[in-house]
Amino acid sequence: MESNLREYREREGLSQGALGEAVGVTRQTINAVERGRYDPSLELALKLAAHFDCAVEDLFQLEDDGEG
Repeated sequence: MESNLREYREREGLSQGALGEAVGVTRQTINAVERGRYDPSLELALKLAAHFDCAVEDLFQLEDDGEG
């Protein structure tokens, strides 16, 4: 899954820790999501989208696997 989370976070001038605190997760979780090492749960994706007042699809996109 590709993520635009870092761009949204930096646009608001938030640290990973501050964003994590705002949505109820650790800084490490935000870091892992931004680096593509962890796909957020539906609940976390919805909380992040609500925080940034955007659609989940604005933050996250499925990677094109070449099939389909």
